[in-house]
Parts: sequence; C-alpha cells; structure tokens
Amino acid sequence: MQNPIEVKNLCHSYGKHVVYENLSFTVERGRIFGLLGKNGVGKTTLINILMGFLRPASGSCLVLGEDSHNLSPETRRKIGLLHEGHLAYEFMTIEQAERFYSGYYPNWNRKWYYELIDMMGLSYNHKISKMSCGQRSQVVLGLILAQNPELLILDDYSMGLDAGYRRLFLDYLTEYVANGTKTVFVTSHIVQDMEKLVDEILFIRKDGYLLQTSLKEFMESFKQYRFKNKKGMKLPEKDDVIKNVEIIGDNVSIYTFESKESIKKYLMKKGVGVENLEEVSMTLEDAFIGLMGKY
Repeated sequence: MQNPIEVKNLCHSYGKHVVYENLSFTVERGRIFGLLGKNGVGKTTLINILMGFLRPASGSCLVLGEDSHNLSPETRRKIGLLHEGHLAYEFMTIEQAERFYSGYYPNWNRKWYYELIDMMGLSYNHKISKMSCGQRSQVVLGLILAQNPELLILDDYSMGLDAGYRRLFLDYLTEYVANGTKTVFVTSHIVQDMEKLVDEILFIRKDGYLLQTSLKEFMESFKQYRFKNKKGMKLPEKDDVIKNVEIIGDNVSIYTFESKESIKKYLMKKGVGVENLEEVSMTLEDAFIGLMGKY
C-alpha cells in the first residue's frame, strides 16, 4: 500500500531566501505525523506545496500517489485540509453548514460533526457569525472530521480552542487513525499537544537542519545535561555533537544525543572539565526548545 505522502529532494526559495534544499521524507499510512519548527521555517509553505497551491523549484511530492501539483478532484475529496486559519461560510447556521459541505464528500460522517457541535450546547439554527472565535474553530474542525478523509492535513488546528476542547479533539484524532487506514499530517505551535498525539516527528530548522524520527525514539535518545559554571571554566560550544548550549546564571545545560559517559569524554577532549554532570528530564516542549533554540 502506497505511502500517503512522499517528498523527495524538494527545493524551494523565495528570491534569495532558501526555504528547502533537498528535503526528503515519507509519511506512512495509519500514522499521526507532526511537523515541528519555529516561525518562518516553511511549515505552511510545505502544506501549500503538498496541496498543489505552490509549485516547488524542484523535487517531487506525491500525495495519495499523485503529483501534488496535479491532484485530481477525486483525490482532493480524500484530503481534509485545515489551512492557515479556520474558514467557514459564517452567514450559515450550524445545520446549513453541515448540509452544504456534505454534498461534496461521498464518505461524509455527520455523526462526528454533530458530536462535536453538541458539546457547545448551541441550537442548530445558531449562525456561525454569532459565535466566538473558539466556537467557529469547533465548527470547522467538525466539518473536516465529518469529511472522513483518507488524509487529514491540519495547519495549526488550535486557534481559539480552550484546553478542554483541544484535548477532546486530540482524542478524536487518535480514534480517527485507530483502524490503520487513515493518516494525519499536523503542525502546531502547542508542542505539548504533540507529545500526546504524534507517532512520527519531522523537525525543521531555518539553518536547514532536518530530523525525522519517531516520538518514542526522540524522547529516549535526546538528552539534556546540566553542570555548574565555575569561574575561569572553558564552556562548551554548539557543534555536530552538542546540539545546543544554554547558560543561565551558574547553570550550563547542553543538549545532545550522546550518553552521559560519552559526552563526558567528549567534553574532556574539548578541554571542558565537568564535575557533577546531571541528566535533566524533559517534556517534548523542553526537548523541542533544546534542539531548535529559544530564538
């Protein structure tokens, strides 16, 4: 069975600004795939390319087996897209929106839509224009899930949602992929949500750094070590082994994929004498900042 997304040697730029250079990755069927990176690394640009809204300079992108810039109407009906904000026909009521969208999608599942809508406690005659930002977001997410798409692409789904509804929507996404035939490709600025959701992660950094890994493997292999900064001590610098260095007061933190003993030996070779090196436990958000940097 073909992978829902296959990207090979993708290159793209805006003028002299290079966004991607030889980007390659694969999204397997039945998985929840998270794209993580700071603002400006090209997450939305990548979604535009995958949906055929933007043609890359070179490389290939296959989505459900078709070239992304030449997707057939039949294939597009198999893709549920949340793109740069929550768009809806706000002059419609809750019920009118469901009836309107259902005509375009042969696998429409109105049960999922109304399950999410009913939790707001609003009449089906309630106009979308009279809703709060968060409520409008709930309507749009319900419409996307009801499409029952083969591939769900979510570009920052969390806009306006409170913590409870975000958690509820994550539960629905987990159920959505449970049978192994559906796939989710998601970006979010709320990294702690990704820790509860994704199977695979693609990290992208402005300097071109790229890492694709399973969430489990990343959390087990990426480490933070801390030690005291003594007067006159030579401090470590970021390189291929030490992915990031933070100095806050008397504390020095280094981020690496090396074991404690290996990094001790590496620091000694660099002339950094370290005593009492301790490993610090991390959440995914901690690890994301450690890998990507705070700014």
